[in-house]
Amino acid sequence: MNYRTFFVLLAIFTTVSTLTISSAYAQVSCPNCELDDPRDIAKQLLIRDLPLSLWTDKPMYAHGDTIMVKGHVASVVSGTPVTLTVRNSLNSVIAIDQIPVSDNGDFSTTFNTAGNLWKLDGDYRLKASYGSNVKSNKVLFEIIGGIVSEPTTGKCANSELSVKGKCVPYTITGGTVTGISVNTNDKSLVIMISATQDGTLTITPSKEVLSGAFMVLVDGEEWDDVEIKGNKITVMFLAGSEKIEIIGTHVIPEFGSIAALILAVAIISIIAVSAKSRLSIMPRY
Repeated sequence: MNYRTFFVLLAIFTTVSTLTISSAYAQVSCPNCELDDPRDIAKQLLIRDLPLSLWTDKPMYAHGDTIMVKGHVASVVSGTPVTLTVRNSLNSVIAIDQIPVSDNGDFSTTFNTAGNLWKLDGDYRLKASYGSNVKSNKVLFEIIGGIVSEPTTGKCANSELSVKGKCVPYTITGGTVTGISVNTNDKSLVIMISATQDGTLTITPSKEVLSGAFMVLVDGEEWDDVEIKGNKITVMFLAGSEKIEIIGTHVIPEFGSIAALILAVAIISIIAVSAKSRLSIMPRY
């Protein structure tokens, strides 16, 4: 080995030791790597060291395009497939597939964006999971040229969320809110987020929307990094978090006051008609 070759190899390994790849979103355009670029060579070596790597052939697609997905598993478990899940810009699951893994750890598949489930513009999230220990990784890509998704805030301001016609103030760092819903069974608000890094969500619902908040779940697990002051709830979340659920003693009902009034009027009308018609619930003998 001559000195020139030695120093080239040294530069490559030095680059490997200094590069880092986000475990939350390891999106790399490896198909476009230049083999004569030491940094790209180092990047490919790093990918091979990840428990589960994942990438798409492009960061952006038009509706009707084919998405080429490739990845690599460091430790292969015979007969175990990789599970791929795709969520759209509203955080709805639009595709799930299981892909076999080759003996050398590689896997690949394609998704076609021509279907109705892919009609919305915006960022899509592809997640890969593998094995009983649930190794996972995620990658973002964008689809353009279709239907622009409606904002989750409805008629509310940009710093507010719309909950059954009520505007709820909020702030978030480290990610974005992709949706909000009400769980009347658990008396809770469910906030869907896309967390690209560790961050904080602060939400201040009125007592009409939610009252008596006493517990917070993050991705289904009870969470301690929470501050509750009256109806102001602050939640510290980690990168990659997807769902925050705030449980209280009361949540806005499925049917509002107008619906309840209509129901009351209907019941009174039935009673009045029954009395006028001299109807009886019990049969006469």
